[in-house]
Amino acid sequence: MVRKRDAAQAILDAWRNRPLRLGTNDCVRMIAAHLRKLGRKVKLPPSGSYRTVASATKALKAAGFASVGEALDALGLERIAPAAAVAGDIIQMPAVDSLGAFAIALGNGRVVAYHEAIGGGVQVLQPLEYVAAWRVMPV
Repeated sequence: MVRKRDAAQAILDAWRNRPLRLGTNDCVRMIAAHLRKLGRKVKLPPSGSYRTVASATKALKAAGFASVGEALDALGLERIAPAAAVAGDIIQMPAVDSLGAFAIALGNGRVVAYHEAIGGGVQVLQPLEYVAAWRVMPV
């Protein structure tokens, strides 16, 4: 549990000043960095290979996945009820596009996430709605 908490804090510290930019700094790349900190192998398209929701969706489909959630399932992460998420788990929240919005749980209902209405890097937010969640255990 301590390792998961420390990995989530490290992501917040490292990504705080990285502005949202699809393909370079986005929630999928942030989640991948978090998973790598916990010993998981994650393969993503090269940085900058997508810049729009359409090209990100195309890259996702080229990798064989219909959704980011499906890609997380393929990594062997266990789906859990969002209310059961603890520090270091992954949360999916509603989004304006088909890709979804993903975050890392910090605990006490807070998450590390990008938000289109807030400039700059990732923020500590408290979501009002959840779509799904995955338990992340260190390897």
